[in-house]
Amino acid sequence: MSELTHDDAIVNGVRLHYVEAGEGPLVVLLHGFPEFWYSWRKQIPALTEAGYRVVAPDLRGYNASEKPHGVEQYGLDELVGDVLGLIDHFEEESAHVVGHDWGGVIAWEIAIRHTERVEKLAALNAPHPERFRELLRTPEQLRRSWYVFYFQLPWLPERLLSVRNYAPIAELLRDGAENPDAFDETDIRRYVEAAAQPGALTSAINYYRALFRERAGKEIRALFGDGRGDFDVQTPTLLIWGEQDVALRVELTEGMEQWVPDLRVERLPNASHWVQNDEPEKVSELLVEFFDT
Repeated sequence: MSELTHDDAIVNGVRLHYVEAGEGPLVVLLHGFPEFWYSWRKQIPALTEAGYRVVAPDLRGYNASEKPHGVEQYGLDELVGDVLGLIDHFEEESAHVVGHDWGGVIAWEIAIRHTERVEKLAALNAPHPERFRELLRTPEQLRRSWYVFYFQLPWLPERLLSVRNYAPIAELLRDGAENPDAFDETDIRRYVEAAAQPGALTSAINYYRALFRERAGKEIRALFGDGRGDFDVQTPTLLIWGEQDVALRVELTEGMEQWVPDLRVERLPNASHWVQNDEPEKVSELLVEFFDT
């Protein structure tokens, strides 16, 4: 494995911390909630050994990256701009983009809005936005997505997630995984330390709040299908899905070909929402094979 280096970049008016390793075509790895670059620790070695230059940022508001104040700072326009700025920072026209959870939301948006900037797209337990909008209308997915609405409350979600030294964060990861070896105590401690950074928890929850604010009107239209326009993704796309995801129904993997004609779906029956931690070798193998072909 190439040596892992830490650095910062000023992109889109915000300072992002990132880790970098390897040489070759650029792969950008985008984490989800409540994670940080470390969620890709098991994929970075495989990708660098396969001949790729890997960059995994802490998304804005997370861990060591800057935490802009205000819900409006966490709309999809800003998040997409951050990643495009990061690709520019490395003086590349395009990159392979991989996203899990919220990172997957951002990755889909980049592929929809800026197809030319994405060589190949890989989304992990993150559905195409139109497919999610469709299924959110069903009682079962609405029930599973309760936390999105709960996060709209002021200050209370932060208060409850930080009790007992951020024990709910640890439980979310440890209890939600299918593989008992997905997270060891060192991993859990690092996630808790990242969540405990001043302002980090509010910033992370603001991603959800921005979906429902007037200042984030584009995100509201994306969620409820109010005139957002073209949702097609022309870039080759790999969807990796842990079937034991308690928050997202496996049916979200179906019917996306109408928007994504070049789509490959890999469903992992023994993996949870934390798919790259439950089955790290399989996920790494799928990513390398996808980028190599």
